[in-house]
Amino acid sequence: MFIHYRTQGIILKKIDRGEADQIFTIYTKNFGKLEILGKAIRKISSKLRSGAEIFYLTEIEFIQGKTHKTLTDAISLDKFENLRKDLKKLAIAYKISEVLDNLVKGQEPDEKIWNLLNETFYKLNDYKLKAERYKLIYYCFLWNLLSILGYKAELHNCPICQKKLRPEELYFNPKEGGIICSNCFKKVKSGKEVKAEIVKILRIILEKDWKTLSKLKIGKPYLKSLDIISDECYSYTLLTL
Repeated sequence: MFIHYRTQGIILKKIDRGEADQIFTIYTKNFGKLEILGKAIRKISSKLRSGAEIFYLTEIEFIQGKTHKTLTDAISLDKFENLRKDLKKLAIAYKISEVLDNLVKGQEPDEKIWNLLNETFYKLNDYKLKAERYKLIYYCFLWNLLSILGYKAELHNCPICQKKLRPEELYFNPKEGGIICSNCFKKVKSGKEVKAEIVKILRIILEKDWKTLSKLKIGKPYLKSLDIISDECYSYTLLTL
């Protein structure tokens, strides 16, 4: 006899399998990241279709078989409709799901990741959110997820010499663990120069100070710099996994 497990989850990815099945990647509250088979879910007659769609917050029920988990119930709790109406928001949601799927390995519940994911989707779904802030939501998710996973960037003291960072020549070096000072940069000869303002923004991001972030006026050059070092940090972390 199969045991039925029930939990909440956000559907991050779905892949068609066979004629009517789908494999769902779901980050759940009680079990962490799961891959669950939805049998015949692509059929019009399927009772699971209405509650199992990508980027839904859903209450799911599943059973564990010999080779895979099988979805037995799916009730939509929040469809994040404002997110779904905006292609740019959807692009951010896809990026968030990709990052989570790539960085989180195996089945292990984590309350901090669950709360971060929920908070991120609700922030992105906010109809008052201005378009120029969409990317900031992604940066907040990425840097805080890395922090939860044990890859928190050092932004206050140089990770090499341990001296307090001053608003002068600063460099981002993911291999060394964060922002390094100019003296250490001369020694290791590796890193990307960043403005002190970028370091301040990253500190606010890691504090998850949404109120301050919503008021910040961040110019395009700074956003570009944030994009570059965020991608570099993410890429380096993937290589170390």
